[in-house]
Amino acid sequence: MSNWRWWICTLLFVATTVNYLDRQVLSLTYKEFIAPEFHWTDAHYGTITSLFSIFYAIACLFAGKFVDWMGTKKGYLISIGVWSTGAVMHAACGIASTWLLDEIDSVEALRAVEAGSELAVAISTVSVYLFLLCRGILALGESGNFPAAIKTTAEYFPKKDRAFATSIFNAGASVGALAAPLLIPPLAKHYGWEMAFIIIGALGYIWMFFWQFMYDKPEKSKHVNQAELEYIHQDDAEEAAAAAAKPVEEEKSIPFIQCFKYKQTWSFIVGKFLTDGVWWFFLFWAPAYFQDQFNAPASSPLGQGLIFTLYAIVTVISLFGGYLPKLFVEKKGMNPYNGRMLAMLIFAFFPLVALAAQPLGAYSPWWPAILIGIAGAGHQAWSANIFSTVGDMFPKSTIASITGIGAMAGGIGSMIIQKVAGNLFTYAEGQGAAFHFMGFEGKPAGYFIMFCFCGLAYLIGWTIMKALVPKYKPVEI
Repeated sequence: MSNWRWWICTLLFVATTVNYLDRQVLSLTYKEFIAPEFHWTDAHYGTITSLFSIFYAIACLFAGKFVDWMGTKKGYLISIGVWSTGAVMHAACGIASTWLLDEIDSVEALRAVEAGSELAVAISTVSVYLFLLCRGILALGESGNFPAAIKTTAEYFPKKDRAFATSIFNAGASVGALAAPLLIPPLAKHYGWEMAFIIIGALGYIWMFFWQFMYDKPEKSKHVNQAELEYIHQDDAEEAAAAAAKPVEEEKSIPFIQCFKYKQTWSFIVGKFLTDGVWWFFLFWAPAYFQDQFNAPASSPLGQGLIFTLYAIVTVISLFGGYLPKLFVEKKGMNPYNGRMLAMLIFAFFPLVALAAQPLGAYSPWWPAILIGIAGAGHQAWSANIFSTVGDMFPKSTIASITGIGAMAGGIGSMIIQKVAGNLFTYAEGQGAAFHFMGFEGKPAGYFIMFCFCGLAYLIGWTIMKALVPKYKPVEI
């Protein structure tokens, strides 16, 4: 049997890695390089990350349908082309700010403006809008990544292998976040933060070349032999038999509005809404947290070590996320959905360790890095399985649409978390000792509040999902 499906899975992994590298450039350059230049506060950064989330959410609502309409190959190419362009455009925000502000004649003059002055306020306002434009284009393209990747997984893997394949390509999020602190701060420090956006953004153009020549549907791919094709379609005997003689016929798709009539859709929506923002909170705010709490900028050896350790833990542990339901299905005889839900319950307990991150941070900065890493690993394992529940419940022709709807819900949840976090941190820092929570004062109290929500979100999400869809019940058209 050929194994071309794993090469396709590798491409999905690389695309997701590039996706998260592009997303991380801002968080790893914000505190140390961008904020001083444009006079940003945490509230400014929270506004940018929250609006990025809502841009992403709105785009996700249509991205899945776009991928279903354009097809996996073209849809993925367009998506990564758009987000790579948006990523590179960030580099021009400094120059564009000087063009729009008559009082400023160079990028170097931006940083020299007196903090708190009217001109500094003007610089921060203009630059925020420019970054929002770039983040909007980035979000538009990135919204197509997971719908296209999940659709590809459904095309190339039988149900029992989908969570494992998803966990592999989804690990690209962890690997991208893992590589980011080693690549981005040094680039920003030695060549300027603009070059970090350009170099990382250009990686997507290279990926497009390989996708163009390597991907085709398994029924049409010259690299997939009959044995592998039968393995891919093993869930449906009729489909497998038809595949031996002719390409598999396209299934009817569920109309977009009708998707919201199913409890299975709302189960996915709730799970994504409550948990996606947790991962994005860690992604966007971890570098700032380590600098604020432990004076460890992202470009310092300690800052790089803390972020690398965090995502190393995420990467290693999360790889088991897709294997656990496979074990339940093959060894325990459970159907894929029940095995997945049991695995998700187990992973929902992992983020609870985040509750101890702030208290143990008083002893060493390595404790928060380790505990947030374990919480993040729980999210990635959870994420691999919640994505695969869509393939369990819905026909292949509608998978990208449902995935897009869920991603939209996750984006809305993230928007709320990022905006609350930015405003909370700015307020808590301004209040100082007057703001306290469970023994912590000022900004540390704000971080502890956010960690408490992050720790509990998954168990709440799993409970609601189980209530909506208590047992395996696929949608029938």
